[in-house]
Amino acid sequence: MKKHNYSAGPCILPQEVFEKSAEAVLNFNNSGLSILEISHRSKDFVAVMEEARALALELLGLEGKGYQALFLQGGASMEFLRVPYNLLKENGKASYLDTGTWASGAIKEAKAFGETVVVASSKEQNYNHIPKGFEIPSDADYFHCTSNNTIFGTQMKSFPTTDIPLVCDMSSDIFSRQLDFSKFDLIYAGAQKNMGPAGVTLVVVKEELLGKTGRSIPSILDYEKHIKAESMYNTPAVFAVYTSLLTMQWLKNQGGIPAIENINEAKAKLLYAEIDRNPLFEGTAVAEDRSNMNATFLLKDESHAEIFDKMWKEAGISGLPGHRSVGGYRASMYNALPLESVQVLVDVMKELEVRTA
Repeated sequence: MKKHNYSAGPCILPQEVFEKSAEAVLNFNNSGLSILEISHRSKDFVAVMEEARALALELLGLEGKGYQALFLQGGASMEFLRVPYNLLKENGKASYLDTGTWASGAIKEAKAFGETVVVASSKEQNYNHIPKGFEIPSDADYFHCTSNNTIFGTQMKSFPTTDIPLVCDMSSDIFSRQLDFSKFDLIYAGAQKNMGPAGVTLVVVKEELLGKTGRSIPSILDYEKHIKAESMYNTPAVFAVYTSLLTMQWLKNQGGIPAIENINEAKAKLLYAEIDRNPLFEGTAVAEDRSNMNATFLLKDESHAEIFDKMWKEAGISGLPGHRSVGGYRASMYNALPLESVQVLVDVMKELEVRTA
């Protein structure tokens, strides 16, 4: 039976990416070697890394605009640390928007480096919305936000205009919608949502931003060192980079971000319409801030949970339970999830309504 994979990450990837990466595990580029065993300094893999870095900038519309793309390790959690190390000046100030668990984690790391101002937070409302109307300190070294919040199902629909550098954690919605990415001075994203398997993080940074903190940065944490080494300062996550390249190639062949955005909007519209229509369910995020990537919802009557859980599992659905810290349900609808999978979930929700009537 086909599985409809709603996992929040590591998550669904395109079928052709699985097939090509599986082939490469056995024989990469007809070399007689596996992608898992080739040298990262080999001609074949250097070409992979160069294409991956170039294609990331191309998809974001940032080629030739002073940005560098890096594929690093440590997940987005490492960038919580690397961002202030590289951008927060000695005796400087950082500003952050607190919209969820991962934003809170980034704030915690920044506080270890210097003054960190939280311009707004939705924590008191269990992160069910994106704060609006906040002011960003003009004397801060940068402003950091999280574009999509996987656990609580909220997404920033617009971004502030500011004269200070704009930094964004786009781990769970990178490549999913059209934005003016040139508004951002630094973007980072763990691969395991829309781009590839766990183990690699994409960092896109405007090069002129770097080298201005006045602090000594350990080499492995220094973006400038990684740029100079072309993402090869240390041994890269070879398989994860290769699979990310395959996924970006797939996205380009689909028509790029504009094409996939249309599909993602259709998926979100279909599911949220059922959540709002069906008297058995309710969404947890404020409607205007609902994420197109992660739809979070609850059963109004928990006595229906046993039968609902049995039904969606029998329908071949996987990964639907909400985050352990929140409960309920979370349908993660990343780029590779087809519209038909959303229809399967919607049909199960409708059938539950009939059975419990």
